[in-house]
Amino acid sequence: MFTKILIANRGEIACRVAATARRMGIRTVAVYSDADANAAHVAACDESVYIGGSEPRQSYLRADAILDAAKRTGAQAIHPGYGFLAENEAFAQSCADNNIVFIGPPASSIAAMGSKSAAKALMEKAGVPLVPGYHGDNQDENFLHQEADKIGYPVLIKASAGGGGKGMRIVNSSAEFLDNLRSCKREAISSFSDDRVLIERYLTKPRHIEIQVFADQAGNTVYLFERDCSVQRRHQKVIEEAPAPGMTPERRQEMGEAAVAAAKAVGYVGAGTVEFIAEPDGRFYFMEMNTRLQVEHPVTEMITGFDLVEWQLRVAAGLPLPATQDELFIEGHALEVRIYAENPENGFLPSIGTLRNLRLPEHVKFEIGSIRVDGGVRQGDTISPFYDPMIAKLIVWGEDREQAIALMRQALAETQAVGVNTNVAFLGRLMNNPAFVAADLDTGLIEKNTEQLLPEHKAAKESTLACLLAALLAQRGQTSPVRHQSQQSSDPWGYQDSWRVSAHHLEQWQAVDQDLEYRLQLSRDQDKYRFKVSEQSYDFHWSVQLEDNVYLCQIILDGSNHKATVIFHDSQAFIFQNGVVTVIDLPDELHAAGEEGGHGGGLVAPMPGKIIALSVNVGDKVSAGQTLLVMEAMKMEHTITASTEGTVEEIFYNIGDQVSEGAELIKIEA
Repeated sequence: MFTKILIANRGEIACRVAATARRMGIRTVAVYSDADANAAHVAACDESVYIGGSEPRQSYLRADAILDAAKRTGAQAIHPGYGFLAENEAFAQSCADNNIVFIGPPASSIAAMGSKSAAKALMEKAGVPLVPGYHGDNQDENFLHQEADKIGYPVLIKASAGGGGKGMRIVNSSAEFLDNLRSCKREAISSFSDDRVLIERYLTKPRHIEIQVFADQAGNTVYLFERDCSVQRRHQKVIEEAPAPGMTPERRQEMGEAAVAAAKAVGYVGAGTVEFIAEPDGRFYFMEMNTRLQVEHPVTEMITGFDLVEWQLRVAAGLPLPATQDELFIEGHALEVRIYAENPENGFLPSIGTLRNLRLPEHVKFEIGSIRVDGGVRQGDTISPFYDPMIAKLIVWGEDREQAIALMRQALAETQAVGVNTNVAFLGRLMNNPAFVAADLDTGLIEKNTEQLLPEHKAAKESTLACLLAALLAQRGQTSPVRHQSQQSSDPWGYQDSWRVSAHHLEQWQAVDQDLEYRLQLSRDQDKYRFKVSEQSYDFHWSVQLEDNVYLCQIILDGSNHKATVIFHDSQAFIFQNGVVTVIDLPDELHAAGEEGGHGGGLVAPMPGKIIALSVNVGDKVSAGQTLLVMEAMKMEHTITASTEGTVEEIFYNIGDQVSEGAELIKIEA
């Protein structure tokens, strides 16, 4: 077994590998960029080595720097995690050439499955069913356009070297094909340094089911059952579960054996995932093989009881698989969701910023049962524009799917983040979506249920605003209506309980909730308090505890009990109640009004990023919805369109320029 390994990755996977290695008595070496000097994965490892700038190409994609770090620290093996160099054939070969063990498959296996086109050709020869499409080498855009027309729309364009939803587009008509192809190729070259694509028929109600396979160096290969990853947005997985709902033992065996055959066909070693697309009638088609550990591997661990990272380390050290196929079985049901710094209400755009507060549920690591958290960032860390904006993964295990869903609802309700937008509330709505609860799954579930999953903004509940008021009172020391024992002053003017000579008191606060404005009113008559908002008045009692700048509020409105957690940041209050966060602006009413804001007619950057395409020139006339430019942020393209008809008056940036969030990009004269 190894005595020291280097982890060539960052975030939660690096933390996870470090934890498993420590449990096995193996020392670990972290690598880090400028942006990650104080990151969680650096603290989790025994040693760390700086490898370059914040851009991945300057650090985590630098094979030479990572190999040099391994040599200098005496690491015997390199664990690539997932992403970056995990599926890089040249890097795997370089490790072998330098007598360093690559904890993954041989370079030849990565090469065979690394290209989606080549892999599909290989599977076609092996008799594995494929979705109708073009997987060849001819990349001429006119030829590809003709092939798409032959297949029939809708079609799916996919980067041959892609993954994670990057370099992928659904095209609904021939007229849309070339623009989508060019965008797909730009994204593919940026993410994978390879702009080759394949085209296939887009199935209208498909399920995404993948099989976890594992092979040792002696040729023993097993499948650890399936995961259903059908709930997606932008072709990226949102919810993963195991086993797949509705899977019959016969179909599970059929798909498992097909996955094992695919792995054996390329001499596979280590952890891999064979992905299939399945139709409602049970037919399934090979999509691709990911020659690495997947982000969603914990759900497989939860239903099998095995630590797959430990399996990786043992297999890479030349040991046999810890279990045979006959010894593997499924117990219970597991779900995983990914907590992202993103704004679902704004097209799921990534959210950049510092995690001023972060609270995750209590968890049990690497054990079957309960709630588990795999995280790679901590309170105080910054979500930067350079890397994937995942904050953590929540994984739950229940005796059945119903119990697992209930546990996930609980876990999400206990998750709180301030400083960036997150998808926590969106995930909570998914856990209550009737189609999801009924296991009526397909990759279009989110798009079909946007009205329920992304509802229009509603007014805050009275109990939410009352909890805010309780926290505001606690800010000035009035944590309950009852005078504190510590207030021993005989001077009534020293009390902080709104005492007045007349025994009557009335005060108000202004609160703004997006486009809604509230007046919160607190009145006191003798020892009785009343809360009033929107012309509704309630008997009011409150009790607040302060823990690490977090206000834990309990209130009673007309005899009804409510709880919430309130966190103040800058001029905002974040109220967490029953899994929902309400963000309230608290304007300074003494601040001078009438300040001018923004640039009239200007379009601003929704996030930090780089300009990669400009579609207009100064003087051009544009219509509402027309594409103006394309930005790249976190390896994804984001199209900026005109909100109104007009004439382009100024363009403030050129292709290749970096822009900050809120920067004015283009000025249009309406």
